[in-house]
Amino acid sequence: MSRADEIFIANCKEILAHGVWDSEFQVRPRWEDGTPAHTVKKFGIVNRYNLQEEFPILTLRRTALKSAVDEILWIWQKKSNNIADLNSHIWDSWADENGSIGKAYGYQLAQKSEYREGEFDQVDRVLYDLKHNPASRRILTNLYNFHDLHEMNLYPCAYSMTFNVSGDTLNAILNQRSQDMLTANNWNVVQYSVLLTMFAQVSGLKAGELVHVIADAHIYDRHVPIVEEIIAREPMPAPRLVVDESVKDFYDFTVDSFKLENYAFHPLDKKIPVAI
Repeated sequence: MSRADEIFIANCKEILAHGVWDSEFQVRPRWEDGTPAHTVKKFGIVNRYNLQEEFPILTLRRTALKSAVDEILWIWQKKSNNIADLNSHIWDSWADENGSIGKAYGYQLAQKSEYREGEFDQVDRVLYDLKHNPASRRILTNLYNFHDLHEMNLYPCAYSMTFNVSGDTLNAILNQRSQDMLTANNWNVVQYSVLLTMFAQVSGLKAGELVHVIADAHIYDRHVPIVEEIIAREPMPAPRLVVDESVKDFYDFTVDSFKLENYAFHPLDKKIPVAI
């Protein structure tokens, strides 16, 4: 049984049974028909995924590995904020007429600062420190730049990564202010597990534990029946993530550097509405 499935089921059951509805508040998100998109939520969920035990991808329904990797490379490798550089349409609703999502995500990672060792952007600083300062407790990134929030078409949801080397193992904490459990929870877990794996490989380290901290873990009102159907399913064994071990430079990874072996999953024939 996949550990990711177990965690997802437990999270969703807790939210549905003991969560708080925001029905009495005015909310920003809307459904396609203009109706307010209300949620039931739990505050402060913390999940731990040991990547040395298994790759944390859902079998309760399919998570598209290559699309998830494509987006994480768009943000962290291309450091782009333009959907023309992305091979899916998941950001189309937040892009302007030029395809830009504003000063968000990849834009923030690309900003450079001066250090004693030279000039680095956020990604290159992490890569440098993992190789040269692995004992540092300062290896982190932050996308939530208050100075630029007014120029972001969507505030960052997953906004901070903290990396920590223990012996020969790289661990990380992903901080997330907001999480749509049905559409994005496992998508983000898969993405940042792959990111952790990439950073570990090019730094001569083993990928260890991903700790996922979610401030507002919620299920949208129109998602409740789908979530209830999914969590009633029987989880299957987790697949194995296979990584191209010949890649030694972070900027050489592509979506084809990753594949899943023995990925079995339950089909989902329902269209999932997305609140904007």
